[in-house]
Order: sequence, then structure tokens, then C-alpha cells
Amino acid sequence: MSRVNPTPAERKFDEGRLMQVLVAPIVSEKATHVADKSNAVTFKVLQDATKPEIKAAVELMFKVEVKGVSVVNTKGKTKRFGRSVGRRDNVRKAYVTLKEGQELNLSGEAA
Repeated sequence: MSRVNPTPAERKFDEGRLMQVLVAPIVSEKATHVADKSNAVTFKVLQDATKPEIKAAVELMFKVEVKGVSVVNTKGKTKRFGRSVGRRDNVRKAYVTLKEGQELNLSGEAA
């Protein structure tokens, strides 16, 4: 195989790794607004997760078709707790856009 980037059919992921890529869904006012506007779901993901891994993980876990994945790295803020100085963790967010007609319900309600 002389290809630098394998095609999606050639790309294989470890299923155990895919189950760990998505850390948690992000449910916030901004995430809800993005979901309503562009049919996208927001997840907190591992720091070293790649876009193809995130796409494969969402398709595996939720049985939906993914149109695209956008990733945002947010640096942790430095905060003070009295005299001591602490630091929040860095966060990697993935905005997963679903194809038309696909739906992902994270609220836990029966549809």
C-alpha cells in the first residue's frame, strides 16, 4: 500500500479505542443552539483523537450517518482558590454534523 492517506474502506480502527474516544456529550446553551441550527452534536473527546476516529466512534455507538466533524481545542484557564493557584484541564470539543434525516437524542427522553 503506497498511499499516504488510506481510503475509508482501507481505514480500520480498534473498537476498544473507539469506545473511549467520546468522553461525554456537551449539553450547554451554545451546544443546543448549534444542534438546532445545523443538525450538529457536541462531544468532549480525547486530546489525541482524530477526526476520522471521532466520526467512526459516533457512527459505531449511535448508529447514525455523519456528514462531517469539526474540532476545537480550548486551553484551560488559570484559576485561584484562595491563596493557591489552580489550572483547569485543556478540553478538545468535537462538533459532529449529521446527515439530513439523521437524529441523535442525548436528553434521555423517549421520542
